Formats: sequence, structure tokens, C-alpha cells
Amino acid sequence: MLILLSAFVEQPSGGSSIRWVISHGGSLKVVGSTNVNNFSCSIMNYSRPDTLSVYRTSNNVRMTGNVQLDVEDFDCHNLVMTADLRKTLKAKQHPRLGIKFLNLNKFPGANQQNVKGMVIIELAGVARQFEVNYTIVPGERQTITLTGSRDIKFSDFNIVPPRKLGGMIQTNDELKVEFKLRLKALD
Repeated sequence: MLILLSAFVEQPSGGSSIRWVISHGGSLKVVGSTNVNNFSCSIMNYSRPDTLSVYRTSNNVRMTGNVQLDVEDFDCHNLVMTADLRKTLKAKQHPRLGIKFLNLNKFPGANQQNVKGMVIIELAGVARQFEVNYTIVPGERQTITLTGSRDIKFSDFNIVPPRKLGGMIQTNDELKVEFKLRLKALD
């Protein structure tokens, strides 16, 4: 337990830092709706060995690191919907969805906590900055689960929501994006 606490507790001196490597088992889910029904599309088992870092300075808490997801990995559990989402997100021209972490409103502690932070989401060649609500849950062996969520719109990224059957089925502009990353502290 002392090892876990030492990874998350402020270090004496001017600044503190934590570095995490992304472990197997992360996911990204997009939830939306049409005028007919709801849909959910996800990328499961994200595990690129990206590193996220958190630095406390006297003025703020910076968070750095990037996550790059392959748009072709989205699965809507329906072949037609999956193909439509990939086409709508311009997967051929812009094969990656990126999340760049910028900051947090407080330094992560040893207990479960809710924090807010700023990220830049790049989708279909357009980058936008958003505030994200996070939950940080410490686990065993210097691990944490970082979950985040944010409501966005297709139009935030200059994307026209898909329509089918001559416009009889229309996808709503609003989407909820949820991600979960499993992180292990680096020594």
C-alpha cells in the first residue's frame, strides 16, 4: 500500500510528477441516436504503450500524452452501421482519432476521485479543445483506471450526421464519448 500511495502523493519540493504507461484493456465508446433508435459503437482492448504524465507546478497541474485510436477499429455490432460510422468519420482520409491530454484541475490522490481536465480531440482532420470529466480509481500494484466522458457533436468536427433511406432515418448531431484507460505507474 505504501508503494501505491507514494505514486500518487505529492512529493516535497516545488513540483510533483507521475508517469503512467497504458496497459491492455482500454476502450472508447461512442453512444448516439437516430430518429428511430439508439446506437453504441466501441473500440475495445486499446493497449498501445503510450505514456501519460502529470506534473504539478506552483500554478497548475499539467497532463501530457496522446492516445491515437484507429477509426477502422470501431465496431457498432451491425455491419451496415459500422461501415456508415467509419465513412462518416472519414476513416480513409483520417484513419486516427486522437486525444491529447492538456491538464487537470487537481493532482491525482491515493483515493478514488472525480477531476476535470482539458483535452484536444482530433477527429476527421479537425481538432477541438474540450473539458472532460474524469474518474480516477486506484487499483493494485500501482495501477489506476482513468475513465472520462464528454458530450460532443458531429458538427463540432464539421461532420454531417449520416442519413439513410432518402433522409427518413436521421442520426442526431449529439454523441456521448466515453473512454476507459488502464494505467500502470512507471518507476
